[in-house]
Amino acid sequence: MKTKVKLEDLNVHFDKNHAVKGTTIDFGENSVTAIIGPSGCGKSTVLRSINRMHDLVPTAKVTGRILLDGINIYERTIDSVSIRRLVGMVFQKPNPFPAMSVYDNVIAGYKLNGRINKDEADELVESSLKRVALWDEVKDRLKANSMELSGGQQQRLCIARTIAVKPEVILMDEPASALDPLSTLKIEELIEGLKEKYTIVIVTHNMQQAARISDYTAFFYLGELIEFGETKKIFTTPDKKQTEDYITGRFG
Repeated sequence: MKTKVKLEDLNVHFDKNHAVKGTTIDFGENSVTAIIGPSGCGKSTVLRSINRMHDLVPTAKVTGRILLDGINIYERTIDSVSIRRLVGMVFQKPNPFPAMSVYDNVIAGYKLNGRINKDEADELVESSLKRVALWDEVKDRLKANSMELSGGQQQRLCIARTIAVKPEVILMDEPASALDPLSTLKIEELIEGLKEKYTIVIVTHNMQQAARISDYTAFFYLGELIEFGETKKIFTTPDKKQTEDYITGRFG
């Protein structure tokens, strides 16, 4: 496994709350890593550390190192906005820009980063929507308000908006938890296809989902990384009893 993102002794504090404790972990290139664990264990905090979202939280303090292709993204000389171009984020609840059309949602992030002519924009919209298997469903409604789409379509639109700016890593925080089973299946199929081009890290409470879509799984408990390894091993022969207890439903 070639490492794309490496966490070295990562600690995250919010005032006196030590939310993530001394975490070291490698996320492989062109792979899907699932982060699992009970509520409040630090899963989303780890995820948001990887694209420096905690910079926006006054009480947050991040120590340790996060390396993207060997470069520490928390170096003072590194611009957080440039990191967020390389590390995209998809949230639990679909969040298309409500005042924008489907078309404008896709190119919104790209336009923030520079000018784009109409031919380039048309090509970008079509290619991005095709990558998330949404083009055939919306190609005749590109100028419609994005809020007219179903929840599952909105989430795929948000993923299209994320990949339009050409990131290298995609972070997903419970991307299917608010969706119906059919929409969830489409998101899972999409993730499987996207890993050919991106490194994906997904937080999920759904054990079956983690087992289905991830290559590697990290189990967190009370802010600590308890166990990390290939998903098949984590779910069949984990090394730690805490991992086994969580996966088998003895606690959670």
